[in-house]
Amino acid sequence: MSELDALATEIARCTKCLLHQGRTRTVPGEGRDDADVMFVGEAPGFYEDQQGRPFVGAAGKFLDELLDSIGLKRGDVFIANVIKCRPPGNRDPLPEEIAACKPYLDRQIALIQPKIIVTLGRFSMARAFPKARISQIHGQPRKVDGIIYYPMYHPAAALHQPSLRQTVVDDMRRIPQIIAQASHIAEFEPTPEAEQLKLF
Repeated sequence: MSELDALATEIARCTKCLLHQGRTRTVPGEGRDDADVMFVGEAPGFYEDQQGRPFVGAAGKFLDELLDSIGLKRGDVFIANVIKCRPPGNRDPLPEEIAACKPYLDRQIALIQPKIIVTLGRFSMARAFPKARISQIHGQPRKVDGIIYYPMYHPAAALHQPSLRQTVVDDMRRIPQIIAQASHIAEFEPTPEAEQLKLF
């Protein structure tokens, strides 16, 4: 059993927050254990909770299309979420739920050591860019502790707001270029105020 598989087994037994009471299955994440590209969404939805896999609904189909546009498939990347259990009614994750799951995501990142972490949505983005607005920083890569973080809108946002779709497509298409130019990407310098508010 790989270390990621062992971690997934640990996540399946987790009772650190109240979300474990209503879950059908945990959704630890899936993909290559040495992926160059890691996608981090927000939380599992209905279909993910049923199947124990990330991004399997409509947003997942769109993500598959986006990956295909840059010559990648699911098996080439690693896909995870900030939290590993579905919030009731697909509500936003609570700070205590994010905090409870933080060690799991930290360990996944440490094991995979991706070249780039693509954050999908604002809760994922807040890990690296606290207090930032996704409308202002999407598509702008920055290094945080030596890893490139690349904020994008969540694929579901583009499904709900068709005007965002081309923006998401364009941001995705920049990923190969960003990896190729990794050494030129600046380290993110958070403000002291943002540092104090960091949830992660």
